[in-house]
Parts: sequence; structure tokens; C-alpha cells
Amino acid sequence: MRVIAGTARSLPLRTPEGADTRPTTDRIKETLFNMLQPYIPDCVFVDLFSGSGGIGIEALSRGARKAYFIENAPKALYCIQSNLAFTKFTERAIVLKQDACAGLNGIYEKEVDVIFMDPPYDQEHERRALEVLKGMKYVTEETLIIIEASLDTDFSYLPSLGFQLIREKVYKTNKHVFIQKA
Repeated sequence: MRVIAGTARSLPLRTPEGADTRPTTDRIKETLFNMLQPYIPDCVFVDLFSGSGGIGIEALSRGARKAYFIENAPKALYCIQSNLAFTKFTERAIVLKQDACAGLNGIYEKEVDVIFMDPPYDQEHERRALEVLKGMKYVTEETLIIIEASLDTDFSYLPSLGFQLIREKVYKTNKHVFIQKA
């Protein structure tokens, strides 16, 4: 795994050993950031269920002003901190060593521009995170939320939480769902 573009382009990133995390492949990450590019410069980015931190680091490399990394697995946290030091993004990053939903309460921003979450598949973690996010003042009508999920994850509940599906990008094994407040 590596940084695809920006100031840290081509730098290799550590990933946690074992099957607890599924790093987003370089190809999918490149596709994702091609879609996100208009949102990234000078944004506040949240990488929820961060794993190795590769998505948030990609955002920083491409010009995000600040990135939050929320993760509670010790091996993943070690990778995030190592990757931030190696890419020299430590000063623009805030690492919250917490459960994803609890960590969302540790964000002190007037507005967050982009929230990316890649929770364990098929355990409804994304729904619980959205239930917390619907009440956060930093989530505005302009905030873009992207969820990486299994192909069969059902998002028909979004309107009941005050969100709307604005785009869906389907890959061979998973999908990215783009949502905003309704």
C-alpha cells in the first residue's frame, strides 16, 4: 500500500498484520480520490475506522488542512502513528484512540468537510456511526460522508436518520456510498 498522489506520492505505508483490517486497494483508493478531489483542498477530513490511516493520509497528501483518525485497535494505531511520522503529516493530524462512535464526540470543529468510514462489514457499525453523526453540529448540509461497505449492505434507512444517498460507486467486491444530510 502506498500514497497515490500529492506531496507524499509513492511513499509506502505500513498496514496492520492479520485479518482485522482490510486496507483499501490502491486502485479503489485512486478511484475514490478522483471523485473526492474537488472536496479535498484545505478541508477537514475524518478517517473513521482508520485501520492503517491510508485514506486520511491520502487526503493530507492531496491538500487537506487537517485529518482526524479514529481507531481503537492497538496494531492499527501503531501503523497510523508510524505512517503519519513517515509521511511528515503528524502536525496536521489528530489521532483519537477510541471506539468510532465515542471518537466522533472528540471532534471540535465548526464544520467537517469529508467523513470517510470503512467499518467491519455487515455489523451495522456504519448505521450506529450515522446515528451519532446526525446530531453533530459539525455535520452540515455540505458535509460529504462516504461509507465503504459490502455489496449487499442496505442503506434504505438513511432518510429516517435525516440523510440522503447522493451517489454509489460499485466495485467487484464492495461499494462506496456517498451521502449528505437531507
